[in-house]
Amino acid sequence: MRTRLLPLLIVLMAAVLLALGIPLAVGVASAQQQKVVVDRIDDTAHFAALAQFVTDDSSNNERLATLESELASYYKVYGIRVGVFYGSDIHMAKAPRSFFLPQKGEVRDAFDEALLSRRSQDPKQVWPWQRNRLVVASPVIRDGDVVAVVVTDSPTGQMRSRILHGWLVIAAGELAAMLLAVGAALRLTGWVLRPVRVLDATTHSIASGALKSRVAAAGGPPELQRLARSFNEMADNVEDVLEQQRAFVADASHQLRNPLAALLLRIELLGFELPEGNKEIASVQTEGKRLAQVLDDLLDLALAEHTEADLRITDIGALTAERVAAWTPTAEAKGVRLVGDCPPTTAWADPVTLSSALDAVIDNAVKFTPRDETVEVTVAPDGATSTVVVTDRGPGLTDEELARIGDRFWRSGRHQNIKGSGLGLSISRTLLAAGGGSISYGHHEPHGLKVTVTVPRSRSTV
Repeated sequence: MRTRLLPLLIVLMAAVLLALGIPLAVGVASAQQQKVVVDRIDDTAHFAALAQFVTDDSSNNERLATLESELASYYKVYGIRVGVFYGSDIHMAKAPRSFFLPQKGEVRDAFDEALLSRRSQDPKQVWPWQRNRLVVASPVIRDGDVVAVVVTDSPTGQMRSRILHGWLVIAAGELAAMLLAVGAALRLTGWVLRPVRVLDATTHSIASGALKSRVAAAGGPPELQRLARSFNEMADNVEDVLEQQRAFVADASHQLRNPLAALLLRIELLGFELPEGNKEIASVQTEGKRLAQVLDDLLDLALAEHTEADLRITDIGALTAERVAAWTPTAEAKGVRLVGDCPPTTAWADPVTLSSALDAVIDNAVKFTPRDETVEVTVAPDGATSTVVVTDRGPGLTDEELARIGDRFWRSGRHQNIKGSGLGLSISRTLLAAGGGSISYGHHEPHGLKVTVTVPRSRSTV
């Protein structure tokens, strides 16, 4: 969840910083240019004030010389071309001497505006990647008439450097703010999602059979803290209900065993009084024994759910070979070949639990395998686990049936005539889960069932 939430927060913060940074950068550029334009307006106004006293008579030669000296010094110091031009494009004074009025362009437009006694328009914004020049013009007014125009044509290199420097400062600030925001987002998402991760891990533990797992007190928003408390309360209630259910199953199974045993004994005694081979008595005895087996399985299941696994290093290969040898006579009596490939392989397991699980799985495979077919049992290490795979050549199960196999009392509708209570595999799964193991089912091509019993090879994976 963090990998999805964090990029979203980063994108949103980047959008906010860009929304603030871009107008700020534009404002910096505009302010720098406006400062230059104001300076040029002041300069042209000063030169216009000098030029308005310059006339064509010889008595004003000194004033004209002063104006030319001012313009030359201005150009020499600032590198800004400046000139005072009459309406006929003839210059009164200019610096440098090569400066002239073009027939079109920004300089001509500014000159024409000033000649009409109108302030020239603000120059277009110059950006750091452009080499444009700034042109400002002011009219020279004498006796209310425009007699000439002062034109300045300024280079923009220094201004563009200042704009770029301002932008770099803004970019550095944006980058620092972004790094700070990413750090804050990491802390925020960690703070928000920590209770969610704890809740997820606890939910997985409970789903795996560790019903006593609870969400530890952690930080996070108050809503998630309330959710954690509610989850713990729900888990307590579920555990209480399951405990009551287990106790009821165990008590009922135990209480029914004695009356059922007495009933079966009386039925057997009654059978001595009736003619030998009475089918009704035989049927009643068969059903009674089946009911007794169901009660025994229920009691075993209730006990299995309370039993703590006695884990130890176990040679899975030797234990499996022993169970294969124990079931071989049963398989042979049914006309089924039971073969095992059981190399020495160690793992952490409860030997009694694993033996019971293998008995249930092998019994199930032999039971449903037709005569002259084979049941194979294979032991192999598989990374951090060891597996015992039992495959048969029976009718197999459909995908829907595979999803339900191992449920309590469930049996395939195609095999209701075969002995069994539907609890054997449930008991095996419960016993294995207590020790960190598992049991899974799949298809065995071309037909049959594949059952995989998995146990951990190290204590840390239990």
